Amino acid sequence: MAARSDFEEWLVAREPSLQRLALLLTGDPHSAQDLVQTSLAKLYLAWDRLEDREHLDGYARRVLVNEHRSAWRRPWRRREVVTAEVPDVPASSRSGPDVHAEVWAFVATLPPRQRAVLVLRYYEELTEAETADVLGISVGTVKSQASRALAALRSRLADHPEIAHPGQEES
Repeated sequence: MAARSDFEEWLVAREPSLQRLALLLTGDPHSAQDLVQTSLAKLYLAWDRLEDREHLDGYARRVLVNEHRSAWRRPWRRREVVTAEVPDVPASSRSGPDVHAEVWAFVATLPPRQRAVLVLRYYEELTEAETADVLGISVGTVKSQASRALAALRSRLADHPEIAHPGQEES
């Protein structure tokens, strides 16, 4: 029973951050919730065997990212993400949350590995080495995937100056 209460205590503290990470990886709240539940179930089953309690957050992050990668390998799990209607608003009046949502929509179009690298490096603020460890890839691969992802985002944003530079009138 002690293991169960330890897990519940850890879960209360860490579930919100896992939900955020899952949402950033999937781009869809329902898929994120499914991903977290699946990951937590796997973590719970392994809980008694985990000896290094100091690194539970990293282990949980790795389980979540691996489960996300596994889901993308299953073609029947890939789904089209439905988004809300595009607002009929002049580009110059867009700001804050609207622009943030559109940038994340671009991030969601990146290949899963590139998206995972960006989320872990820049949102979770992991080092290149920590990101490589979580994803099970080399540091060089983290660097190249981040570079490619950022280049793709720059290219997409160059085609949409109203998002890249909100509030500025087009000439």
